[in-house]
Amino acid sequence: MGDIKNRREVTLKEFLLNIKIWVNYLFSKWYIILIMILIGATLGFCYAKFKKPSYTATTTFVLESGEQGGGMGQYASMAALVGIDIGGKGDGIFQGENLLELYKSRKMIEATLLTPIGNDSSRLLIDMYLDVVGAKKSWKEKKPDLLKINFIRENDPFMVRSKDSIIQSVVNDINKYNLVVAKLDKKLSIIKVEVKSPDEVFSKEFNNAIVDQVNSFYIKTKTKKSLDNISILQHKTDSVRAVMNGSISIAASTVDATPNLNPTRQAQRLVPTQRSQFSAETNKVILGQLVQNLEMSKMALMKEAPLIQVIDSPIFPLKIDKLSKVIGIVVGGVLFGFLSFIILIFSKLFKDVLAQS
Repeated sequence: MGDIKNRREVTLKEFLLNIKIWVNYLFSKWYIILIMILIGATLGFCYAKFKKPSYTATTTFVLESGEQGGGMGQYASMAALVGIDIGGKGDGIFQGENLLELYKSRKMIEATLLTPIGNDSSRLLIDMYLDVVGAKKSWKEKKPDLLKINFIRENDPFMVRSKDSIIQSVVNDINKYNLVVAKLDKKLSIIKVEVKSPDEVFSKEFNNAIVDQVNSFYIKTKTKKSLDNISILQHKTDSVRAVMNGSISIAASTVDATPNLNPTRQAQRLVPTQRSQFSAETNKVILGQLVQNLEMSKMALMKEAPLIQVIDSPIFPLKIDKLSKVIGIVVGGVLFGFLSFIILIFSKLFKDVLAQS
């Protein structure tokens, strides 16, 4: 037991001595550590000073999905008689969660980039973005042919591939660095759309454009089926009404055409008149059903249409995200100080290994 206790004391003593050696070694290199901290603090200060600020444009809106089917299931069979589906089941094309992914889709971002700037219809948002990130300056030096690309008009067929490549690259960059879409709370239906960029005007313009683009597409897609049904029903209703009116006109014309008809030839008047009256009565019944289904389809559309109400929209001046010079100095000094510790420790370990070999 005494030997075990002595070994433990020796091991603990060696450990403490090793710590003391390392502490003395690091203190002996204080000037190196100080120089590294000063270098890191200087670089942190320069980074904070020259780094461009980021402007954030934010829009929040509440989304209320429309009722699916609108409780019209009991009328679906009647509408089916004329080949119309007025709903009554199904969950719709989009749910509220899918709206978040719709904002990040290539189709929506590309359509937004190809939208004219509000105060300058001759320029598109993609032109403004390329100016903000300095892409066109780089093209001027390295690829001047790309400056010929016009995103408004059709370009030379040889430039189409380059044009599509630029658009795809910009879409990926915006999705990765500039656009953030999320729910404020999982239990709420409030959605927040943020656009960050080094240019204040671009952040606001792109934010407004993508919110309008996506929300319009969302509403149009959600109500497309109902609108198509209404359009078909309206066409059928107008056609049946025209046929019915035509039958009534034919019956009246037949009577007018034979005012003093010989009683022995009543068939000349009765047959066309009765045929027209029968056609008019039949179309009247059909018209009544069509009008009823048309009105029900319009009611279903009103219930299925989602409600998107903007709560807050971006206004100037936008929120500025800029690194403080003090934070830059502290972070730079700490990082380079830690880096100097690592370098000195590995340097001593390397020298010790060489000395033992």
